[in-house]
Amino acid sequence: MAPYEPEQDTNEADELSAGRRKAARYVVPLAVAGVAAATIGLVPALATSGDPDLPDVTAQELIEKIAASDTEQLSGTVKISTDLGLPSFGSGMTGGFAPGAGAGGAGEDGGEGGKGGSAADPSAKLMELASGTHTLRVAADGPDKQKLSVLDDAAEYSLIHNGDDVWAYDSASNEAYHSKDAGKGDKHGKQHDREGAKDLGKEVPSTPKEFAEQALKAADKSATSVKVDGSAQVAGRDAYRLVLKPKESGSTVGQITIAVDAKTGTPLKFTLSPAGGGSAVVDAGFTKVDFGKPAASTFDFRPPKGTKVTEEGDANGRHGKDGMGGRDLKGMEDGGLNVIGDGWTSIAELKTPGGQGLPTSGSGSDSGDVPPEAEKFLNSLGDQVKGDFGSGTVFKTRLINALVTDDGKVYVGAVTKDALVKAANAAH
Repeated sequence: MAPYEPEQDTNEADELSAGRRKAARYVVPLAVAGVAAATIGLVPALATSGDPDLPDVTAQELIEKIAASDTEQLSGTVKISTDLGLPSFGSGMTGGFAPGAGAGGAGEDGGEGGKGGSAADPSAKLMELASGTHTLRVAADGPDKQKLSVLDDAAEYSLIHNGDDVWAYDSASNEAYHSKDAGKGDKHGKQHDREGAKDLGKEVPSTPKEFAEQALKAADKSATSVKVDGSAQVAGRDAYRLVLKPKESGSTVGQITIAVDAKTGTPLKFTLSPAGGGSAVVDAGFTKVDFGKPAASTFDFRPPKGTKVTEEGDANGRHGKDGMGGRDLKGMEDGGLNVIGDGWTSIAELKTPGGQGLPTSGSGSDSGDVPPEAEKFLNSLGDQVKGDFGSGTVFKTRLINALVTDDGKVYVGAVTKDALVKAANAAH
C-alpha cells in the first residue's frame, strides 16, 4: 500500500491514482544519475594487504588496466541490489518515477505495457533495476552479440543483440520488442538508427563493468582520492579493490569500490556507498563468471507461438533510444539542460514539463491540477525550502536529490539539499 492512503470510494481511488501519476511525472529520474557525474583523479597508492596475495599495483596502473581490458567473451550471473531509499508506491506507481513512464511504460494506462507501447520495451523495463535486488544472466561474444536476462521468481525478461537484430522478450506478458539495425528497412520501408538499435537498453547500467565505466569515464586529478585497498575474491577470481572518494564536500557519495579482475582487468564488482552511511546504494557483482566463448545458440531468439511482437517505429511502439520514453537526449539538451559545476558536485538544471512548478489541487483535472489527496501525498515526499530563487520542494533519496522550484525549474544531482539551494540561488 502507498505511504498515504485515506479511505475512499472507487471513483475517488481512480481520481487519486490518476493524480499521482500526473504528479509523479514532475519528479526527475533518480536512478544512479550521480555516478555518471563523478570526476576521477589519480592518486597513486599500493596494494599491500588482503587476501589473495597479489603483486603490488598503483591506482593509476589499475585504472589503466581497466581501460586496456579487451574482454569480449564472457558469461555469468550478476546480482544487483539498488537501495535509493525511495518509498514503496506499489506496482502501479513505481513506473511513474522512471524514465519512460507516461509513454506507455508500466503503470501508465493500465496493464504492464499500457495502451501506447510494449511490455517488453527496454526503455521502461530495465528501469526496474533501479530498485530492489535482481539476478541477471549475462553473456557476450564480441561487439555484435550480447544477451542480458533479468530473472524473477516466475518470469524472465531477456534483451538479445545478435548482429542487425535486437530482441527483447517478456515471458510474463508474452510480448516481444524488435529493433533492426540501420540500413535495413522495416515492413513499412522505414530506416532505423544504427546506434539506437545497438545501444537499446544500455542507458541503465546493469553489469559491474558498465557501472565502473560511468564512474571512470571523466578524469580529474584534483577532485577524487583514488587508492588500491587490498584484494578480494569475487566469483572465485582474484581481484584488486579500487576505492574512490570525493575530496570536496557537498556530495552524497561516500565512496565507490570496484573489484578488478587481476588477470583480465575486467570489473567484477561495483559498490557505491552513501556519505550518510548505511547499506550500499548500488551493489552489483558477479556471483559466477566464465571468460570462455558462449555457445552460439545463446544469442538465437525466435518469438514463441502466440507472442505479441512490437516492431520499433510501429504506431503503438516507442523507439527506446534514450531510456526516457523515446525522447532524444540531444533535444533535451537543446531545450535548456544546463550543468552547474563539475565533478562529484555537478548539478543539472532543467525545466519541468510545461515550465510549471509542482501541480496543486486548485482547479481540478481540466487545468492539469490534482486532487487534494494527491497534493498532500506529493508534499509528504519532500522538504519545503526557500531562498533568493523563491520557494520549492526538495525530493531526497540516499544518493540523488532534486529541488523543484515553484517557477518550474529543477536542480538535481548527487549532492546535499544545501548544495541544491545554493545552486538555485546562484542561478536566480
